[in-house]
Amino acid sequence: MSNPVDAATIAALLPPVGERRTFAVHDPADGSTICEVADGDLADATAAVDRAAAALPAWAATSPRQRAEVLRRAFELIAGNELMAPLMAWENGKSLSDAKAEVAYAAEFFRWFSEEAVRLEGGYTEAPAGGTRTIVTHRPVGVAALVTPWNFPAAMATRKIAPALAAGCTVVLKPAAETPLTALLVAQLLREAGVPEGVVEVVATTDASGVVANWMADDRVRKISFTGSTNIGHVLLHQAADRVLNASMELGGNAPFIVCADADIDAAVAGAMIAKFRNGGQACTAANRFYVHADVAADFIARFGAEIEALNVGAGNDPATEIGPMITEAAAERITREVDAALAAGARIAHRGKAPESGWFYPPTLLADVPADAEILTREIFGPVAAIVTYTDEDEMIRLVNDTEYGLAAYLYSGSLKHALKLSERIEAGMVGVNRGIVSDPAAPFGGVKQSGLGREGAHEGIQEFVETQYFSVDWS
Repeated sequence: MSNPVDAATIAALLPPVGERRTFAVHDPADGSTICEVADGDLADATAAVDRAAAALPAWAATSPRQRAEVLRRAFELIAGNELMAPLMAWENGKSLSDAKAEVAYAAEFFRWFSEEAVRLEGGYTEAPAGGTRTIVTHRPVGVAALVTPWNFPAAMATRKIAPALAAGCTVVLKPAAETPLTALLVAQLLREAGVPEGVVEVVATTDASGVVANWMADDRVRKISFTGSTNIGHVLLHQAADRVLNASMELGGNAPFIVCADADIDAAVAGAMIAKFRNGGQACTAANRFYVHADVAADFIARFGAEIEALNVGAGNDPATEIGPMITEAAAERITREVDAALAAGARIAHRGKAPESGWFYPPTLLADVPADAEILTREIFGPVAAIVTYTDEDEMIRLVNDTEYGLAAYLYSGSLKHALKLSERIEAGMVGVNRGIVSDPAAPFGGVKQSGLGREGAHEGIQEFVETQYFSVDWS
């Protein structure tokens, strides 16, 4: 199958290599090299901050309406771009349908925050003791360092860039080395939209720890926003503490998917297919642990399993593909080990789809009879594997659901909205999908509790992450 993205198009995205080292970007479907990208070093990291810091005063002084118009143009350019989805499907491996959905989602952050840019409200009050007036306003936090993962290379970037620019910040972005091309295309479209030079700087690198540590030690950088693993989040929070750096963390998840005895099974299966298999299960919000009431477990497993077996697994840019490859060969091997361990602990493969024998693929798999204490339930699978635990005692099920250090997303299906909401209030998660298999929305506050992160992205809360509150105490005597 021919790829719609040609070498000349990619070359136009890449910064000049010169004498610098390069790193390869691979196609996860077959391991082949797509292109070589200049490997940013510490000098590049510092130069990016130089440019972002120089651009900050003018961008911060730009009126909210002007910033909003630039962001609105960015929305239109990304939403109408025909290159981004196939490029993402190529370097990330996700299905073309998933990539197209991500482009629409990624663009929407620019539309939402173009509207939020003009809605940063302040305050004016009389001091209770009299004699003064208090005026509250907001200022951009400054240069923001943004660090994004490979699994949603467009949306994770725009979810951070859009509120930062709306607030008047400039940014330095480090995309994942596995998927730098999508981020470079986003930056190119932002320049076309009218974002001034220096306002958005991208450094692609294999030295992630060195580049990010360089930024966090730079006095001109006043914000770190990170999406990635909880382990890396721990390290960054320690580094942020040294400078009392404003930090937002969107970290790991271990999302439960609950099917109550009174659930609509057809709806629950449809939601499970989205919650589990979107992006091949490589999502922090992906359903990881399925808790299904014993009364409906056999019916749910049979219907869910039939859908899983019918999934078409193949290269991302094949229009027929529903599940693409894992991001690396090591990722596919890790999933194999975790499933083998679950089988050794007593689980069984109830249903399994088919996958190509060559490439970094893993077949969609449904595990049943999974022991409630199985290790596979304690971590992110980050792949197309659904592990089902049956329950009869609702209180015990909620205890198991909350028995994790993570608390990002959860999903719950019940025929009674009252019952669903009562259970949802007992779940320790920042987001709960009630009778739906997706929680992400640019207009909603995305984020978790416990070790799933700090702060929120999207909604009005998203722009608040990039501003500092300032007040003026005015003599009124």
